[in-house]
Amino acid sequence: MTNPRADRVRDVAKLAGRPARLKRRQFLAEGPQAVREALRAHRDCRRAGGSAVVETVYASLECLKRYPEMLDIAQDPASRLAIRIASDTVLAAMSDTVHPQGIIAVCNFVDVPLSEVLAARPKLVAVLCQVRDPGNAGTVLRAADAAGADAVVLTSSSVDIYNPKSVRATAGSIFHLPIVLGADAAQLVADSRAAGMGVLAADGYGHLNLDLLQDESAARSFNVEVPGAACRLEDRTMWLFGNEAQGLAEDEKALADHRVAVPVYGGAESLNLGTAATTCLYASARAQRRGEQ
Repeated sequence: MTNPRADRVRDVAKLAGRPARLKRRQFLAEGPQAVREALRAHRDCRRAGGSAVVETVYASLECLKRYPEMLDIAQDPASRLAIRIASDTVLAAMSDTVHPQGIIAVCNFVDVPLSEVLAARPKLVAVLCQVRDPGNAGTVLRAADAAGADAVVLTSSSVDIYNPKSVRATAGSIFHLPIVLGADAAQLVADSRAAGMGVLAADGYGHLNLDLLQDESAARSFNVEVPGAACRLEDRTMWLFGNEAQGLAEDEKALADHRVAVPVYGGAESLNLGTAATTCLYASARAQRRGEQ
């Protein structure tokens, strides 16, 4: 493909906008890391008898020479995908980035219903409540993936996780774990409690200290009694994380079993969303894994 004004090129480029994404239920994954993970997810899903994750891949010859594994995955009998060769000018016309990285995949939406997540009895779930910044949403999703969380949920009024900036910020993690979109916070918490999950709210003014909760969890792993322990990090947990500027709303905090603060020992007023979420998720993940030993 060499014509940057071709209809197909324009159709791909439109996916940078939300109306086209919603209408077609497709989004763009750009760059070697994101496309590699998309292709792997596609191959694994097709092997398991599932639907396609990737519809089409466009790449330059130079990119494919540099990353030959892309062709290997696409040509796997389970994948049944052909990669279309495109010029740099075509890829630039398709791309949402200033400096395209030589490969773009058109992917189908990957979100799932909450009922599917809860039916799998998750141990750790991250919930983004009215998070508006696409980069922050993608960063938390990536952190949840790294911590081994079982799912990420975005409530209504949160950013579109298929925004190109969000997708880039996930670094491919968008293809690794279940994602639920547009959840009502109150109904989400009610359904999760019914499924046996505890609910913790990350709150800088919370009455519980995350460091102390970790100490208590470590003590229990050595069969040391912890009298009066308010909650157990090793239990199945859903964490609520709030808006970048205001944090969790009062009604969202009220939904939680407990409000937990990440202690700040220096002069910073607070932690940013990505750092706070990573700290909380890893605290739970470590406690849960310690409890399994």
